[in-house]
Amino acid sequence: MSGLLEALKNSDETIRDRATRELWQIWFEQKGVIGLEMLRRAQVFLEMQDFDQAEDLLTILVTQQPDFAEAWNRRAVLHYIQGNYQAAIADCETAIQLNPIHFGALHGLGICHMAIENYTSAVKAFRQALEVQPYSLENQRLILECTAKLS
Repeated sequence: MSGLLEALKNSDETIRDRATRELWQIWFEQKGVIGLEMLRRAQVFLEMQDFDQAEDLLTILVTQQPDFAEAWNRRAVLHYIQGNYQAAIADCETAIQLNPIHFGALHGLGICHMAIENYTSAVKAFRQALEVQPYSLENQRLILECTAKLS
């Protein structure tokens, strides 16, 4: 895993992209086939905008596997899409507590804080995400956007 983290900091975009994909794969597959299948089913419900079914599946998953960071992150995404930012923030924070290098959850935490106009916390989250993925132009842009709102 440390090799993948170092690859995220490589100046070669191809190396960074491969490391990013591999980390997402590790995170999604953390709980084996059953966990991965439940995440996939929840994603299908999310795409169908059947938010209740998606939330039910993800809540079962985080209840049965409370150390499954990606399940918490996926539920945070669902909450964010529904505009339930406080719940999304709580789930992002749990995912980050379980996996401090989860750049997706760190980015998600930042966009949730932006949504509620808590720009100081948003900048903090985006900076943490940049520590893991220093070449993320999106996080750099969002830091600038939030900083402009603060001044």
